[in-house]
Amino acid sequence: MSVLVVGASAAGLTTVEALRRKGYREPITVLGAEWHPPYDRPPLSKQFLCGDWDEARTRLRPDTMLSALDAEFVLGDSAVSLDADRKLVQTAAGRSLTADAVVIATGLTPRSLPGPDLQGVHVLRTLDDAAALRKDLVESERLVVVGDGVLGAEVAATARRLGLAVTLAGPQATPLEAQLGPTVGGLLSELHRAQGVDLRLGAAVTGLRAVDGRVSGVQLADGDVLPADVVVVALGAAPATEWLEGSGLRLDNGVVCDANCRAADGIYAAGDVARWQHDDSLVRLENRTNATEQAICVAGNILGDHQPYRPIPYFWTDQFAVKIQVHGRPSADAEVTVAEGNVADGRFIAHYHRDGRLVAVLGWNLPKQTRVHREHLVRA
Repeated sequence: MSVLVVGASAAGLTTVEALRRKGYREPITVLGAEWHPPYDRPPLSKQFLCGDWDEARTRLRPDTMLSALDAEFVLGDSAVSLDADRKLVQTAAGRSLTADAVVIATGLTPRSLPGPDLQGVHVLRTLDDAAALRKDLVESERLVVVGDGVLGAEVAATARRLGLAVTLAGPQATPLEAQLGPTVGGLLSELHRAQGVDLRLGAAVTGLRAVDGRVSGVQLADGDVLPADVVVVALGAAPATEWLEGSGLRLDNGVVCDANCRAADGIYAAGDVARWQHDDSLVRLENRTNATEQAICVAGNILGDHQPYRPIPYFWTDQFAVKIQVHGRPSADAEVTVAEGNVADGRFIAHYHRDGRLVAVLGWNLPKQTRVHREHLVRA
């Protein structure tokens, strides 16, 4: 039996490593759209963007460990189609790749603003995106971040560290409000304002202004224009499934899978692109931890484990001197209570309850205690 993994990031690499750990010794091919060997994405908006890390440090594994996997890495070539019945992948360079099992791990495609391409406007998904943004930031004075989620808030914090004047614009009343609710969102607003970030929240962005082909400002729905030398668009991302149109797979906000992450006979999905059956609903998670855990489950199921994937979701974000860790599935409408520590001291654990049930645990600068409280979530 052979395995073809489409996607050479965390989920794809972890699939290969898990297969080898479980004793699988048959051929494995990894197809990656980028020329870079597998690298880690979370540092791109923080350590790499601010210059603390170089490209080599973002690598998930050194060349020696990749070689030891005895897998063929086909890099710099993207998948353009899949015939699910034949398990045949066609690539942009004209390759035809087949295998007995195919793992789809193509991740996300960042959303952009409509309009012409302008110099100084960036998205942040890949290592090349981050390198281009870093170059622009060190040569500029004013940044506007369009998007008030995790990525937007992290980029804003990193740019302030680099000394830029930063404005964070977005439709929510507070950063990350849809994910973490107004209480924690309000604390993030206070944090960013205290560090000099200008928050222009609650107003939609309607377009960009430009001079001689370079961005000069961000137009808001209320009529204001935010001056900018650089703009980062952080309005989320969509599952990278365009290449799967006509494949025979069910596509609906991702590759739809059963509880075992199986999209069709011999075809699986892992990471940001996968939407799988979890209890009575379909779930898709966009975070680094899920990419790893789901890939391990997929590797086992390729080898016959027949195990459903039932994670406790986890993500983290570092902004200024604050580390936030979240276990479970918080929501804006959940009841939030402080279970340990003190908000005023900047170190606390928050519990999220919905319908009388504990659904999430959030730690604010209390990493060890957060892991302890996670056990309450497991038992709930």
